[in-house]
Amino acid sequence: MRWTMIVSVLAANLAFAGLAITFDYPGVLDEPPAAILATFAAGQVAISAWFLVLALAAAALVPAAVLLGRRLPPGPAATLSVHVGVLAGLVQMLGLLRWPFAVPALAHAPDPQSAQTVFAALHGYLGTGIGETLGYLFTSAWTLLVLAALPRVPGWFAVLGVVSAVAIAAGVLVPLGLAGADLANFVGYLAWSLWALCLAVRYGGRLQPSDERAMETSGVG
Repeated sequence: MRWTMIVSVLAANLAFAGLAITFDYPGVLDEPPAAILATFAAGQVAISAWFLVLALAAAALVPAAVLLGRRLPPGPAATLSVHVGVLAGLVQMLGLLRWPFAVPALAHAPDPQSAQTVFAALHGYLGTGIGETLGYLFTSAWTLLVLAALPRVPGWFAVLGVVSAVAIAAGVLVPLGLAGADLANFVGYLAWSLWALCLAVRYGGRLQPSDERAMETSGVG
């Protein structure tokens, strides 16, 4: 679980930086569909590759959630964290995969007007609806469930997790036009990346003696 989480977090941040450079992502999404498709077509190979990396990084949350769930003390929070973590990885992956697999055809479609309509529909459904809204909610919920299931977490680690989870969840307010929601979501993901790396380092490998005693006290043999 340790290296799965570490590699996925680093890959996701690298891909996000690559998309910011090659595609002005996510700012480009504020442009009309015609402008987005034109920008995508101009750098299709690199942009598609970065989105594929980002999708695979999101999908890595699926095995990470399962592997971590096996290490947590038995209980409702631990069990639910596995299901929610799997859903968080899947919905984000599904939303992101539209870019390397569906958008290239739309960017070069012979009927630009129809392509723009389809793009807008896919963006609203797979992007805003599934990948973002559900992705934000499931990621936030998974973070809180893991914190609830872990015994005796350090105070700073709990605060970092809760704050990042709340900030990520604020992303669901972006489509409503709430000022500052997009910035809160962005900062939340940066903070969550740090939290996830700390989670992987502290709980993803061999447990420290103090952690092992805490797990045993909570019911893990």
